[in-house]
Amino acid sequence: MWRRSSLSLSSKLLQSNPWNLSTSYGVVRTPIPNPHLYSASSESFNLGFPKPDGTVDLSSMAVGSAARVRQVPDVARHYGRCYWELSKARLSMLVVATSGTGFVLGSGSAIDFTGLCWTCAGTMMVAASANSLNQVFEISNDAKMKRTRQRPLPSGRITIPHAVTWASFAGVAGTALLASKANMLAAGLAASNLFLYAFVYTPLKQIHPVNTWVGAVVGAIPPLLGWAAASGQISLNGMILPAALYFWQIPHFMALAYMCRNDYAAGGFRMFSLADASGRRTALVALRNSLYLIPLGYLAYDWGVTSGWFCLESSVLTLAITYAAFSFYRDRTSQKARRMFHASLLYLPVFMSGLLLHRLPDNQQCVQEDNSERIIEPSSSFVTLAEESENDDQKNTVMRSTVGNQARPPVAYASVAPFPFLPAPLYTAP
Repeated sequence: MWRRSSLSLSSKLLQSNPWNLSTSYGVVRTPIPNPHLYSASSESFNLGFPKPDGTVDLSSMAVGSAARVRQVPDVARHYGRCYWELSKARLSMLVVATSGTGFVLGSGSAIDFTGLCWTCAGTMMVAASANSLNQVFEISNDAKMKRTRQRPLPSGRITIPHAVTWASFAGVAGTALLASKANMLAAGLAASNLFLYAFVYTPLKQIHPVNTWVGAVVGAIPPLLGWAAASGQISLNGMILPAALYFWQIPHFMALAYMCRNDYAAGGFRMFSLADASGRRTALVALRNSLYLIPLGYLAYDWGVTSGWFCLESSVLTLAITYAAFSFYRDRTSQKARRMFHASLLYLPVFMSGLLLHRLPDNQQCVQEDNSERIIEPSSSFVTLAEESENDDQKNTVMRSTVGNQARPPVAYASVAPFPFLPAPLYTAP
């Protein structure tokens, strides 16, 4: 009886209060009139689904679409940043600069700027692919190092399959671009360098300190790629910049490995400096390879690639980096190593700028003209002798064979020489 009266009283209060206002201890509470209806309408408002009554709120759909559109720039910015860091964009742009310099040096008197742009674009894509695969293989090592733990893969900003897809696309597209817009030789060099960096140099960093020298070979190939893209061949003159890059990388990375040796040890990398507690051998290797850079300026002048001014400027520049290496060898501290590292950063752009500034655009044509003159002059003299001694058939046969031997230019022997930095031998008639 009491329960019925209380229920009837509450039902009367609810009927008399259509907004379901309830008071408790003087506080007015306003509950949701119909929770199920509100949740359904809220869901339809957010996702653009039809309302329970079957109608579609177009304004809700427009607001939801606008919200999704506003998220697009944020997503693009996020992945763009991840791709930038995966590609090691600043390092890749340095590789592109060396490849572009090699293209200009191999162009002769006329530079194909369209071909230069295609070559740089293909080189950039292949370099980005190699650097991305390097980070995929070293994700656990990068997570242990302070210098690399914030990269996209160790920090979890991008997944491994996503990074592999990006690297594969960039590598295939860059190689195909070089094959179609440059030549197959340049594409082959790019693909070979990608394989050498990602699948040889990268695992070798955790196995043996010789990885530094293998990495130097990797860094020396891009300018050769540019030369091949411009000229369609690999010649002795095109080895100046690759040789400079090979010898330059040794003191550069020795200084870096000495400064970051604790980080490399924590990451599990087998660097040369980790087995050299005093740093003496590390500094000596850097000094020795700095000395190897000295004759490159003279060779560039002697082989007709640049003028004599580059010989002088290159010698002064090389003596500067050699002095920094000698200072590091004499006082093996992190400060001296950092000074040598900064000197190496200055050396490369100045060296390449000097090559471009003092290059001789028609050096290849001059070499060909000189060779043709050497061939034509003896042949004309032999023709004169043959006319004077028409009755002597035996002498005429000997002279023709001599002409045939003389007609082989000396430069043809340079590509198979066991010591590529020696000048090509000269062949004279007996």
